[in-house]
Amino acid sequence: MKTTRWKPLTLALGIALVAVPVPSAGASTVDDYYEGALGKTGPELEAALHEIISSGTTTLTYDEVWDALKATDEDPDNPNNVVLLYSGRSQSKDSNGGGADEWNREHVWAKSHGDFGTAPGPGTDVHHLRATDVSVNAERGNKDFDAGGDEVAEAPGNFTDDDSWEPRDEVKGDIARMVFYMSVRYEGDDGFADLEVNDEVDNGSAPNIGRLSVLKQWHEQDPPDAAEQRRNQVIFDQFQHNRNPFIDHPEWVEEIW
Repeated sequence: MKTTRWKPLTLALGIALVAVPVPSAGASTVDDYYEGALGKTGPELEAALHEIISSGTTTLTYDEVWDALKATDEDPDNPNNVVLLYSGRSQSKDSNGGGADEWNREHVWAKSHGDFGTAPGPGTDVHHLRATDVSVNAERGNKDFDAGGDEVAEAPGNFTDDDSWEPRDEVKGDIARMVFYMSVRYEGDDGFADLEVNDEVDNGSAPNIGRLSVLKQWHEQDPPDAAEQRRNQVIFDQFQHNRNPFIDHPEWVEEIW
């Protein structure tokens, strides 16, 4: 597991992630942003992170998510396209809608798990919303995450069975860190359900998603890369003005779970 906190990094788009302005806390670097969490462990760390990532944020509408995803999921090799989460296909930004070969907005934390729908807040939080092929999105549905199943014909490298979905290797860690973010961000103090990751599948409409043990394995197997760090930065700079702490500090997953 990658344990470095933060180091200067030049991404494919030429963005240097060093001194990051944080307007909500008056901080000037990423570690300043997390100042209230540094040195904490367990429930104290989780509570501190919840406070940090919930404060001073901008909440999008569901319509605004379309434009956000065109920026966060942009193909670095083709600025007219987005990269689809499960298939990895580069797709025109303009082909978004309901067609079978178009892309739409996938809730990685399935919106029925806690029954938040597309309401502003968890239903529009871009940290777990991704551009996804329409029919592949439908096939994933609201399944929990686990290993195994039959390969998905339209998205090779992904596997599914009656109650779970296994994403392709290139995004396994991304999926895990999105789920961990949601579990910490939404604690039931904002009118929505308390979302909690657990070690089960077939969670139905309960405000839970699993399988925790497998998600932790994926987190370690696929540490944050430049594309994921870039996405985190774009969300912070341009849209919600908060960060996914498990991209910036991967070691915090083990401290909490």
